[in-house]
Parts: sequence; C-alpha cells; structure tokens
Amino acid sequence: MTENNVIIQTEDLWKTYRMGTELIHALRGVNLQVKKNEYLAIMGPSGSGKSTLMNLIGCLDTPTKGKYWINKQLVSELDDNDLASIRNREIGFVFQTFNLLPRSTALQNTELPLIYSGIPARERREMAKKALVSVELSDRMGHKPNELSGGQRQRVAIARALVNEPSILLADEPTGNLDSKTGAEILSLFDDLHHRGNTIILVTHERDIAGHAQRVIHLLDGKIEREEINDHTATIVE
Repeated sequence: MTENNVIIQTEDLWKTYRMGTELIHALRGVNLQVKKNEYLAIMGPSGSGKSTLMNLIGCLDTPTKGKYWINKQLVSELDDNDLASIRNREIGFVFQTFNLLPRSTALQNTELPLIYSGIPARERREMAKKALVSVELSDRMGHKPNELSGGQRQRVAIARALVNEPSILLADEPTGNLDSKTGAEILSLFDDLHHRGNTIILVTHERDIAGHAQRVIHLLDGKIEREEINDHTATIVE
C-alpha cells in the first residue's frame, strides 16, 4: 500500500463456503480501496456477497484467500483474539436491529465498548456522554431502550459505535427498522458525521439511501460489478 489516505484495502479477496458437497463462492476476488473520510455505500441483491464483504471488512470473519489491510495493518492473517482487538479499536458497528441491552440506560449501552477496552469508569462515562451529545441525545442518557423511540434507539447505537473514536463506521441497513421520516433523520445524522470527518461504509439495498454516499459499489455474484460516484445534485442515475 502506497497512499497515506487509504484506510481499507482488499486484494483478491475470496470467501468460499462448503455446503455439503458444493462449494459456494460468496466473494470472488474483490479489490477495493476506501479512503479516510470517504462515505461509501455497498449495494447488491440478496446473495450478491455484500453481507460477506461487510463481515470481512468488520473483522467478524476471515477470507478464504486474498489480503485485507486496515490502516496499513494486514488483518487478513490475524487470529481471532487479534481480530477482536482490531475490531474494538478500529470499527464502530451500527446494525438494523440496534442490539441494545434492554435493562441498561442509553449511557450504559454507549459505554459498552469502553468496558471491553479497559477504560476506567469515570473516563468511560465522560466519553459516553460526549458521544450521546454528538447524536443529540443529551436529554435521554438515563432512559432505557423501551423508553426511547426507534430513531432514538438507533442514535444510541450510533453513539455506541462512535464512542471509541473508531477509524471506520460500518452500518448495515441502519434505517431498515425505521419509518421513512425517522430514517431520513438518521441519514441526515450520517451526513453530519461524515462532514465531521468520519469514514462511513453503508450496506443497503435501497438506492435512495445509497444516494447519500459519495461512492456506490454494486456487487453481483461475489464480484464488484460496477461503481458510481454521486455528485449529490440528484439521485443515482444508471
């Protein structure tokens, strides 16, 4: 890798699964670069490989073949413990289903990644408060998930993803469980986070959501079929 501003690079990335006697090639030689402060959307039909690619980028899985770097560190050959450490330090996850602990407050949910990082309680609390303020939830810190709206729950999930100040914010269908108005508010928040300097990778099957990104890659049958650049003067045009 030569460019200083490249945060993610994959080289001939393959992921193969065995289903009985059949081999399923979920990814077939994907080459991808993502630059710091880029906003990238990954699109594709069901079975195209976008979830597999997200799992590899998020260090939740390892490739069958090929190489993958985060911040110039070769992570494709790390063991599970080292992958977990990279994941906690470098990547903030936002899921469609929020994945919040129901008996914990917004503040406690936001603190979780910091507990795994071994950060002392007082410092943890201050960092979590700052993250919740950044997603405009300063007045909901003591509320539990069942006391929050869907949009507020997703904001807590985004605060939790941001609290470690990760290199990459990885969002999987983040508006999938929200109504259109609330979804638009969350996408507006992502736009704001990107303008503040965050690198965002968004996995979606909806074109209008992908239209918020600077660049869209389309996967088909485990390969990058094409990519598009958005100028944000209109929605994506084929």
